[in-house]
Amino acid sequence: MEKKWEEMTADEKQEAQFQKLLAPKDPEGNDLKFQSPEAEKLYKERITRIKNVIQLKKIPDRVPVCPLPSMFPFNYAGMTVQEAMYDYDKCVAGFKKYILDFQPDMHIGAAGPGPGKFFEILDYKLYAWAGHGVKPEHSYQCLEGEYMKADEYDLLTTDPSFFFSNVYLPRVFGALEPWSMLPLLPGIVEMYGVAFNFIPFGLPPVQSAYKALFEAGAEALKWAMAMGGVDGELKTLGFPNILGGFTKAPFDLIGDTLRGSKGIMTDMYRRPDKLLKAMEAITPIMINMGLGAAKQTGNPLIFIPLHKGADGFMSDEQYKKFYWPTLKQVIMGLIEGGCIPFPAAEGGYNTRLKVIRDLPKGKTLWMFDQTDMVKAKDIVGDTLCIFGNVPSAMLNLGTPQQVKDYCKKLIDTVGKGGGFMMGSGAFFDEAKPENVHAMIDFTKEYGVYK
Repeated sequence: MEKKWEEMTADEKQEAQFQKLLAPKDPEGNDLKFQSPEAEKLYKERITRIKNVIQLKKIPDRVPVCPLPSMFPFNYAGMTVQEAMYDYDKCVAGFKKYILDFQPDMHIGAAGPGPGKFFEILDYKLYAWAGHGVKPEHSYQCLEGEYMKADEYDLLTTDPSFFFSNVYLPRVFGALEPWSMLPLLPGIVEMYGVAFNFIPFGLPPVQSAYKALFEAGAEALKWAMAMGGVDGELKTLGFPNILGGFTKAPFDLIGDTLRGSKGIMTDMYRRPDKLLKAMEAITPIMINMGLGAAKQTGNPLIFIPLHKGADGFMSDEQYKKFYWPTLKQVIMGLIEGGCIPFPAAEGGYNTRLKVIRDLPKGKTLWMFDQTDMVKAKDIVGDTLCIFGNVPSAMLNLGTPQQVKDYCKKLIDTVGKGGGFMMGSGAFFDEAKPENVHAMIDFTKEYGVYK
């Protein structure tokens, strides 16, 4: 008798996730029909290779290789970022061309550019994007600000859902500004006077906000259908996408999108207790965000971009107090739910390595950017699977031989004994195609385990 999901251990849940990947289904729930026996063979080999390298239980046949491009596939296909954001057919065609031409072991989908019209409909203020604040050929840029005021920590902590719906969203989406007039929903509990709470829903500005929301939802669905379509097609061709979604470190959620870098750095000194309490309050939300995404997509890898935990942003003592405890809770919550946390340690993480090794063996994949990879192998290599760290500058400005030499060094040192996946150190927009080919082709040729 098969165990129910809630009765399984974390190990059993992760194993079940991989077994589902190895026996993929089509949207109707039937066994996926691959376009050829060779495509099916390559698909299962790639999933098994990735499984073995992450779990640290068995050395794979060779080092897996997966560059993580941002806008490179679309530049490579001869289109601007703006075109990729507004013409979904062009977007998926460009991404498919990138995958078929370069043939990585894994990809993370074509969703990187995002749906431009959706952002327009809601008047998104948190980012500038191609044709809206940045040039058509450039990637989006975050517009940091204090979208949560210093005196609003108690409101966030007491009722995070109310804060996000009635305070934060009206500030970052111009079309949803009328939502600030909406009632506190838990207060709608009795017949007497209950109608007063519904008056805002009858006001023209609020109704216009909902109309914009419905229009944005329709556009998001159109975009998601296109992204899912190319994912499914690439799967039938033998190329897996095992990225299930993303979540964030609680410190970064507050520092990136609520208080801004300046605000959260000030809060570490002026209101540390409120900051810590707020991070604890949103930690379950971040866990459920990742688990919910994985359940929806059927893929277990949950990406966690680490923006403000890098060397030099805060001291080691501050990292251990403000950053790591709640991030570790998020990672452990994802692991318990059968997911594979995929933190991207942007910048350098050399002073953090001894801290982050305190995780279960073979349950996470860590992307390193400017970290000393030999040092990382020595300190965390027996616990965490290491991903990276071919420099974006080298891919753009170097030569194929320089890329091969760098990859050889990584394979000879970090790849020893398994537990290493070759990839870019950061997401990249511009690169010489011959350099990306050099990274992938050389790894496949040289990174074979005897």
